[in-house]
Amino acid sequence: MNTPQPLLEVSDLSIDYVNGRRKVRVVKDVNFTIQRGQTLGLVGESGSGKSTIGRALLGLVPAAEGSMMFDGTQLAGLGRKNRQQLSRRIQVIFQDPYSSLDITKTIGYTLAEPLRQHTKISKAELEERVKAMLERVGLPPEAAERYPAQFSGGQRQRIAIARALIGEPDFVVCDEPVSALDLSIQAEVMNLLAKLQRSMGLSLLFISHDLSVVRHISDELVVLRRGVIVEHGPAETVYANPQHEYTRALLDASPVPNPEEQALRRARRQALASAK
Repeated sequence: MNTPQPLLEVSDLSIDYVNGRRKVRVVKDVNFTIQRGQTLGLVGESGSGKSTIGRALLGLVPAAEGSMMFDGTQLAGLGRKNRQQLSRRIQVIFQDPYSSLDITKTIGYTLAEPLRQHTKISKAELEERVKAMLERVGLPPEAAERYPAQFSGGQRQRIAIARALIGEPDFVVCDEPVSALDLSIQAEVMNLLAKLQRSMGLSLLFISHDLSVVRHISDELVVLRRGVIVEHGPAETVYANPQHEYTRALLDASPVPNPEEQALRRARRQALASAK
């Protein structure tokens, strides 16, 4: 039986940060694949390089070495014109939806923009698709006539999701999409993303600092520390039986409703920090 070709294959990826004459390697020899319809969780603390990998896939930072093969197209070194042609198939959801939305434009105008760029459809069809997408993310059709400032943080993130998905992409980079939200709203947005991922057959790279957030949506987990993968495996296996002490520290950092368990986790984190 032939193994299906992955939608995305990242091989020996290294990325440098350049500050004047100083060059620092912030991502080192990273390897992973994402199959069609699969979600890969990329987890690590601030400065681990996880968002840098997402930005490289989006063409926002260059790769120093290695390969990023998307459905037969090499993303590393891809020119601007070819990158624009891929923008319908590769989309992004950022952490802060407010800063990524144009406050001077209505939601309807913002959602219709990707369709105007990549398709030739009538104004009436544009409006219908915008309204249908808004309903799909749990917002009323009349939201199309309003502006970003008129929505809560959770609603704005739903709008950002709608904008990313309205063109029916194949692959979405989710860069800490719920970390700025309250815990109750986080759960709502995560459930929405999981539902849309299944119904649309999306492939997701879900970037987070919180293992408990990505556990339920991810098929596989990659744990990144200082630009290096320290653990990689099926999500439930990594979560239930972490092999690396850094993965265990990330799990201990996740909030739990039991005060005694939280205190035990805090003590383990402190012990690990003292041992470094």
